Amino acid sequence: MESNIITSIIWFVVFFVLAFFYPKLMLSQMIWKLEESVRGMEEMSSKAVKMVWKKTKNKDSLKRIARFMDFMVIEPSNLDPYGIVKRIDHIIRTSDKRFEEFSKQVGRGLDERDVKRINYGLRGAMSVHQIAKVMRHYVELVKKYKNLQIALIIQMQLPIIESIIKSEFEGTKAFLEGVPVGDSIGPMIAASHMKKPKEIKTNVVYDKTNIMGRNVIFLKARGPEPELGRVDEALVELLKKHKISRVLTIDAGAKLEGERTGSVAEGVGFAMGGIGEREIIERVLVEKKIPIDSIVVKMGITEAIKPMTKATFNARKEVEEYIKESVFRVKKGGTMVVIGVGNSVGVGNDRKTVEEVWKIVKKNKPKPIKKKHSWPF
Repeated sequence: MESNIITSIIWFVVFFVLAFFYPKLMLSQMIWKLEESVRGMEEMSSKAVKMVWKKTKNKDSLKRIARFMDFMVIEPSNLDPYGIVKRIDHIIRTSDKRFEEFSKQVGRGLDERDVKRINYGLRGAMSVHQIAKVMRHYVELVKKYKNLQIALIIQMQLPIIESIIKSEFEGTKAFLEGVPVGDSIGPMIAASHMKKPKEIKTNVVYDKTNIMGRNVIFLKARGPEPELGRVDEALVELLKKHKISRVLTIDAGAKLEGERTGSVAEGVGFAMGGIGEREIIERVLVEKKIPIDSIVVKMGITEAIKPMTKATFNARKEVEEYIKESVFRVKKGGTMVVIGVGNSVGVGNDRKTVEEVWKIVKKNKPKPIKKKHSWPF
């Protein structure tokens, strides 16, 4: 009888001790794991900055690049929504101009090709830096307030965040080296139909061809250096010179988990990421009542910025079939515009570029990232 009472008391004490100490033990374990992960992210951010610095070939530019990592773009007030698109477009253009100016400053003495690579390498390095900085903020918040709930939320999201920052790091390297990324699939397909491209407006090229008795104008950002171009300006210019019957956009799109990378889907509407430029294009096309078709090559969010894979490259055959179907909707003798939306990094401006891209894609074997910390990448 006495032994049963003693046993009950012991279990009662153990229960309360565990109830008090276990959350603290679990929090300490979480903090340790999060700390290791964030250190790895900070190390990756430092490597990204140094990669950009080495590309500038200027010894005194490292500190300036490191300071530029905290550059911010403040969105315009939307309290009065009237004219918000114009304000957003103005901010985006100003931001792009600032990146161009800074790239020329730190890359002084380099040619236009290397300056553009530095420009987009900076953007990639900045994304890596911002993710690492935000993660550090939350880890310090957990440590300061001993908040188990925040730690649990961050830990649950950690695999996704690690995957995103790793892809941003690989994308930074791809931009600096001029390697085509997943998002380059649209420009590559447009380039495959070009023989003698001409430049139109800001960093955009186009060429005309004939498909099944229809006039088709293919449009893309100028390559093979990292470039998005101003598709809206180019399209407005084409609308002044030609009677456009239809517009087709080809872009990379986020796939759902379980879907195959490189699978293709069609739809309607202007397929383009971001804000500002797409709204301007839609307004112009809607006013003229021009139908808009879209073709989306599916890939994960992380795959869009990483070097292009074979699965993405091979999607072009299926895309060509959809292009023919869309062209067939235009009357014979009519004119249609096909826009390869996306970054033209690693993608030239004529059909020869397809073979060049394929050579790079075949060699694309992601190398493991060397690290000092035992973080789960």
